[in-house]
Parts: sequence; C-alpha cells; structure tokens
Amino acid sequence: MEQTTGVSGERPAETLASDANRQLLANVRPAGWKNPTPTGKYNLVVVGAGAAGLVAAVGAAGLGAKVALLERHHLGGDCLNVGCVPSKTVLRSAKVLGEIVGAGHLGVQVDGIRVDFNGVMDRMRRVRADLSVHDSAQRMTELGIDLYFGQARFTGTHTIEIDGQTLEFRKAMVATGSRPAVPPIPGLYETGYLSNEQIWDLTALPPRLAVVGAGAIGVELAQAFCRLGSKVTILDLLPRLLGREDAQAAAVMHRIFVREGIGLRLGAEIEQIGRAGEARQLTYQWHGDRQTVVVDEILVAAGRLPNVEGLHLERANVACSPRGIEVDDTLRTTNPDIYGAGDVASRFQFTHVADATARMVLQNALFPGPKKKLSDLIVPWVTYTDPEVAHVGLYDWEAEKAGIPVDTYVQLLADTDRGRIDGEEEGFVKIHLRRGTDQILGATIVGRHAGEWISEVTVAMSGGLGLRQLATVIHPYPTAAAAIRKVADAYNRTRLTPTVARLCRWWFGWRR
Repeated sequence: MEQTTGVSGERPAETLASDANRQLLANVRPAGWKNPTPTGKYNLVVVGAGAAGLVAAVGAAGLGAKVALLERHHLGGDCLNVGCVPSKTVLRSAKVLGEIVGAGHLGVQVDGIRVDFNGVMDRMRRVRADLSVHDSAQRMTELGIDLYFGQARFTGTHTIEIDGQTLEFRKAMVATGSRPAVPPIPGLYETGYLSNEQIWDLTALPPRLAVVGAGAIGVELAQAFCRLGSKVTILDLLPRLLGREDAQAAAVMHRIFVREGIGLRLGAEIEQIGRAGEARQLTYQWHGDRQTVVVDEILVAAGRLPNVEGLHLERANVACSPRGIEVDDTLRTTNPDIYGAGDVASRFQFTHVADATARMVLQNALFPGPKKKLSDLIVPWVTYTDPEVAHVGLYDWEAEKAGIPVDTYVQLLADTDRGRIDGEEEGFVKIHLRRGTDQILGATIVGRHAGEWISEVTVAMSGGLGLRQLATVIHPYPTAAAAIRKVADAYNRTRLTPTVARLCRWWFGWRR
C-alpha cells in the first residue's frame, strides 16, 4: 500500500485496512455511530476525548454527574492513536536491537540480526488496538456518558453545538489537545513529509530518513529508525540535541548518537526542500557552508500547536493566544464556567499532565471549597531514548534565573556497582538543592530506566522530603536507583564541617 505523506489530517488509522486497525476504529470511531439526542442541561460537557477529556468524562460520570463527551476525530486522542502508545511500542523493538548490537562487550556475540520492519509495525498496531478497548465508545456509553462525534462549536457562554444539535451545560472543559507544528520551510509542503500522525502508516522502512527537529519526539524516533535500519540525519536550528534539556544529559545523548551512526546537523538552517527524482533533497546552511542531504522520507518533529480552530471560543467569552487557551492557576478560562486541560491549556504537553489537569478540573469545576492549583504540580517527564533522560522540577539555570542559588550533586552511573555490572558507561543522577539546605529543587537522571527512578525524587519533592531523608531509604543491592542514595550520601558528607569533625574526634577520644 502506498505510504501516506503530507500535512496533518484525519488520524492515520483509517489509511491501513488491517485487522488491528479495523479493531481500533471499531472502538475509537465506530462506523455508523448515531449521536444521542440531548435531554436537559449537562453538569459537564467535555470537548475533546484525548487523555484529559477521557479522564474528566469518566471521573465525572463515576461521581454521578450528567456528562457529554464531544470528539472530532477518534477517542483516545494523540496518545493512543499516534503518540505515546505507537511510539513507545516501536521504541521497545529498537531498544532490544540496541542491546543485541551492544552485547559484544558483555561477552555475547550475536550474528545474523534481521529486522522485520513490518513485524515491528504490525505489533505496534496490535498493541494499539488491544489498548483501545479502554477508550472505546462502548465503554463510554456503558459508563453513562453521552458520546457525540463531530466538530463542536460554542454558540454562547453555556451552549455548544455539534452535529446540528445544541447542548446546554453548567460547566465545560476544553481538552482539544495539540497537533504537530510545521516549520515554514520552502518546498516542504509540496515535497511531502511525515509527522507523528502519519509515520505509523509506513509499510516499508525508509532507507534514508531526515528528522527535522531535535526535541524529544525527534530524537526518540531518530534513534529508533536508525536502529531499525534507516540512515538517519537530524537537522535542527539549535546547536545541540534536546535544546531545553540539561546540557550534560544532551552531551551524553550526542555521544551515543554519533556512536550509533546518526548524522547530526545541529545549528543548521534549512533553506529549501525539493524533489530529487523519487527522493527528497534538503539544502541547508551549516557552519557557514551550504550543504545538501538526499533522503527517502522527511519526518517533521518541530514542536506542537494547540487545537483551538473551529471552536468559536470567542462566542463563549474564552480567551486564547498562540500558546493555547488562557487559564488561571485553577485552570479556569476567562469564562468562569469553562475550564481548560491538557495540551491546549498547559505548557507541559504530556499525557500524565493531561491526566493530572483533568483531575484538577473535576474538583475545581464540580465542587465548592478549596481549589487545586496548577502551580502546585510537581511534574516529571521522560525522553524515551536509550538511555532515557528523565527530569523533574527546576533545572539549575531556571533556579538561577529565578534568583535561587543552588548546590548540585552528581553521581555517575559508571562509578556505581550496578553501573559497572551492567556495563552502563553513560548516565548519571544529578540533583539540585537550594543552597545551604537539603531542599530538592529539581533532578535529572540519564539511564536505561531513568523514567522509573525519577519517581523516587518526585515523591520526595511532593512530600516535602529533603535529600537528607533519601539517604535513610534502604535500596536493594545492587540497583541502579541506588545512585540516588549515593547522591544523598554525598550531600550528608558536606554536613561534616571541620568543627563537627573536631567535635567528633574529641568525643571518640574521650570515649576510648
């Protein structure tokens, strides 16, 4: 089947006639679906059935509220259909390949590796279809939610129209998510490209792949496709990978990408994209020279834009900007009865933040009393490269910009017993403290399972526990996460000042 390229549009599940995709569509956009007829006012109307919308709708219905859920495309949103689920499933296959290829230094020689690209993609589609039952139309209706498909448009401060019907609501939540941003590169549109919305339609591995953008999505997919067999080149205007990430973490990934054969054109400005026969040619300026690279496919991973078009937010007195819907610290919009959640209303564009903000809206919109605040959230995130890059809280530069002096403690994984056992030469645990205290301001971890370890630091920060208390936590031996305790031990050693050391010597001398 012909590969799909071009601009973002309807979800790509519709383009492949496979059993898995038929199962997916039967769950997330059933053929012949008939919208219900609204009867009376809803306690909550949720616009958008991605991660945030589903959590809010299911939660409110479970509490006994009368709920309507409105979706333009497919239930599950980006995460299920074109985001986290398909990408992490493919990344799992790529991670296995990385371990096999790198097994030689462990004394394990593996010859004759063969990658079945269609097998990898078919597994992804099966996993996606299997998981879609949790977000299915049948489940929503069984939970008592009125599910409507179509383009929703506000018609007033407490009314919204969909499929020719008007719904009245007491409260509403907009959770329409985001979509891939497309940079204005001459020739890009005409030449054709892939985004994370189309790449899962590929039925053949691109021999040569250009990735435009070195952020989280770009580096994850670049490494995965390189390991699956593509010759990958990353181009980005910024001078390094993961431009907003910890510099030491970015440097680790740079070394690994070079070692794995990924071409890096960082600090490059793409001037033109055009056809070169059946291939595509990118012309760019790099270090003062004009260069070209010829590829078979282009993946654009240059950020995200909020989905606010067509909602007629102005009719509901809801203000928005290029960054999305404007909300206050309680996620309330300029209409006090309409809230925002997820990508469309948060600078943290992650599924777990969509979940958290939706839960905030449930309390803030539906119940009186104290309100949950966005500023109270302590948000971890992970870039699922190999090794993973995980972070929570402030970076050191953010703290310094805010006028908060920091002390930073670092433990290299190569200097831990488990790191030596596993042959994990790259990676580290870095924790920032408010200077002169053990208050944790933020942390960055680079390691194979850094996304699992970061929760220990997140729990400590959420519970107001200082680094000193993490030193008292017993970690199984040998584990990589024990590097967190080693950081805490390093902090504790700084508490042994010359005066304290002198007193200790006096004490033990007196006790002899």
